[in-house]
Amino acid sequence: MGRIVYGALAPHPPHLVYAENPPQNEPRAECGWETLRWGYERMRRDLADIEYDAIVVLSPHWQTYVGTHFLGVPHFKSLSVDPIFPNLFRYRYELDVDVPLAEAMCAEASKAGLVTKMMRNPDFRVDYGTIVSCHLTDPAWRKPIVSISSQRSTAFYSVEVMQEQMIALGHATRRAIEATDRRVVLLASESLSHRHFVNEGPMPEDMSREHITNHHQYLWDMRLIEQLRSGRTREVVEQMPEFTEQAVSESDSGALTWLLAALDFPSYPAELYGYGTVIGTGNAVMGWAPPTPKEA
Repeated sequence: MGRIVYGALAPHPPHLVYAENPPQNEPRAECGWETLRWGYERMRRDLADIEYDAIVVLSPHWQTYVGTHFLGVPHFKSLSVDPIFPNLFRYRYELDVDVPLAEAMCAEASKAGLVTKMMRNPDFRVDYGTIVSCHLTDPAWRKPIVSISSQRSTAFYSVEVMQEQMIALGHATRRAIEATDRRVVLLASESLSHRHFVNEGPMPEDMSREHITNHHQYLWDMRLIEQLRSGRTREVVEQMPEFTEQAVSESDSGALTWLLAALDFPSYPAELYGYGTVIGTGNAVMGWAPPTPKEA
């Protein structure tokens, strides 16, 4: 029986890839955002001790307005350019997709009453949120991925409607994985508070300019992190509408709600690997290692 072996809150600021200077990214940096980059390093060390077959990621930057879509092409190779920060992120990616796993998730979500679709266009350009979170989790790209779109029910309806949809999708994701032989890592690719600076300095990696946009965002981030570290995930979901509005959070994508639902709302604490700001936004790298069947 397949199972979820790890879940992570994996924010996707392209600045983190820029600062690491991987060979895939054209721009070069001197340094920057070390707290978050070192947090990802600590998470990777923990993942190195866990056997897994695929990474499943839900990204706010693959936005679909009619249902939830799943990548359905075995291989992608192209250039990803961040539309806001083309000076920082021009990344040549090459990745494999676990299409059978994606199809199983799509079918299970459809059975649950959700509108779903497989994305079969071989010329589709994979979104940078998916690329950044997957790169920072597995820079060698050793594992195939499944990418899930963010269906924007928050925009058309409300956060409450989004919550209902994402909880159903999370449960369907879990059922689909358990019906396979896959050991899977899940990534919720999102920031916490998400109000950006509106101007960029002459040197983007100048950390003397980096801070949270305002104090009330920081208070919201700390409140949510403490709840996740205490295993109070159902409280997090209950307060998500207020958090999304007050912190202008990327939780409007549904990624974190989906992750917590797929993990069956863990009551065990999340590991906080790092918290830091990127252009004023609050970002936390956090992980959940579900107990094995023998431990449960």
